[in-house]
Amino acid sequence: MSDPATGTRALDRAADLVATVVHADEPMSFADLQDASGLAKSTTSRLLTALERSGLLERDAAGSYVAGRLFWLYAARHDPWDELVRLARPVMDDIGADTGETVHLSVTRGERVVQVAQVDSTFLLGTRDWTEVDVPAHCSALGKVFLAWDALELPEGELERPTPATLAGRDDVRRDCLRTRERGWALTRDELEIGLTGIAVPVFGVHGDLVASLGISGPTPRLEARLDELGRRLLDRSTALSSLLRGPARRTTHPPHRSDHRPAHRSARTQEVVA
Repeated sequence: MSDPATGTRALDRAADLVATVVHADEPMSFADLQDASGLAKSTTSRLLTALERSGLLERDAAGSYVAGRLFWLYAARHDPWDELVRLARPVMDDIGADTGETVHLSVTRGERVVQVAQVDSTFLLGTRDWTEVDVPAHCSALGKVFLAWDALELPEGELERPTPATLAGRDDVRRDCLRTRERGWALTRDELEIGLTGIAVPVFGVHGDLVASLGISGPTPRLEARLDELGRRLLDRSTALSSLLRGPARRTTHPPHRSDHRPAHRSARTQEVVA
């Protein structure tokens, strides 16, 4: 088993399994993959387990194999989201400097919420890398934004409930989405993990469609007295970012009157915040 040739053959077989799944028009069952590869059942099982562990493959609700989280993460971090991350980075840096908390930017990929950029907290308590953490949307402030603005649907079946504070009922989640739309920002307090609070706001694109969610997270005791204030600040910043994504206002076909030589739109600077 230590023979380099043996290791190369194993790598080739694993790569073939990944390629088979990626090129397939629909999820593939274990039996489908075993037949396609011609491998023994035990070998197929061992390779698929390793590929799942690495994030290259994963199983859907029916147990069939699909491309794993690494493909989603790579796709989210590259075109067409490169420009979004580039424009959002100064805004996120300002939010991080202003609040000291971890700042997140997420998009949707299929039925997933994928974080594409993060600014770490300046505090020791609260800093961690969330980019490869798969979180149920209804437990996350970032995910709740996509649910509230109908960019994402709740999954079929029973909803996960990581903590007693999690909204486990669909009606509860729908009511929470209405509250989110009314105030403009989403909130999770102890719903993903006891002691963790998140606040997030929508970011809209050039056509007024929801393209991302922008938020912060940190320890509940540090945030709970500032929720409204932080929600409003995030809204200010997301409005500025949405303006950047839309670009400058287009000129009208008719020349303006002399008294109206003011620009029709003033670009919002990401460093301006209402204190």
